[in-house]
Amino acid sequence: MTFNEGIRTDPNRVKTSRAGTGAAVGGIGGIIALIIFMFTGMDLSGALGGGSTSEAEGISLEHCTTAEAANQYDECRMVATAESLDALWVEALPVQAGVDYVMPSFTVFEGAVNTACGQATSAVGPFYCPADQGVYLDVGFFQQLETQLGAENAPLAQMYIVAHEWGHHIQNQLGYMSQVDTRQTGATSGAVRLELQADCLAGMWVRHASSTIDPESGQAFLVSPTEDELRSALTAASAVGDDRIQERTQGRAIPETFSHGTSEQRMRWFATGYNGGTVQSCDTFSVAGNQL
Repeated sequence: MTFNEGIRTDPNRVKTSRAGTGAAVGGIGGIIALIIFMFTGMDLSGALGGGSTSEAEGISLEHCTTAEAANQYDECRMVATAESLDALWVEALPVQAGVDYVMPSFTVFEGAVNTACGQATSAVGPFYCPADQGVYLDVGFFQQLETQLGAENAPLAQMYIVAHEWGHHIQNQLGYMSQVDTRQTGATSGAVRLELQADCLAGMWVRHASSTIDPESGQAFLVSPTEDELRSALTAASAVGDDRIQERTQGRAIPETFSHGTSEQRMRWFATGYNGGTVQSCDTFSVAGNQL
């Protein structure tokens, strides 16, 4: 998707951070963590480092003030996407769910980052920490999305990832996250329902993104997505299905261990949110297991 010329973005909406010298980054443990926790809202403290790493100021976002920058640079696309998500949810959440929207923090980091859920490295992938209501992402992950997971590193695929994590924040505000024990797995588990709902909420944002207004310019944030752009988001959703990841890493899928849903489910619930366009249409917790 393309941001409309004329919109204005505030780089202060996003924090940046990079790991100091000596921080542990990557490795086999990180790859395993990536597979387990990718696109999840669960508490990471039990699986990630319990300590902390020294942090320094991250990449500069001073240039991220225009649509042109958002359409050219990944880090600026994150700023504009965050502001678009804020603009949608500050209006939609009170009307559709009777809850006032509280903005999550959003940190773009390099290497590793300290959170209220524990220390995370880039290998964990994008995540949401309920304890500090923060979304965390290393833009280097977008290249991994293409080279390691087989998805297209396209603008809307990147935005889908951010919108999915925002979906976890919405779930946190609505009380879903506190009701789900994400340690319990299975094809119809609460963990799977949580992830599919976040995919659906991401699709809902895409549906409304081209009509969500930038308050600074009075223009819509984004141009309506093309079929190819929508396909890139669906491909990203498919790439992180439990069945696809398990078949790639262990040769077969084991439904009893699913925590995020299959590739088909993730694409379908994204499409459900896009077509339905409401929080109510994303109620994965009320449907029977065979309808997930």
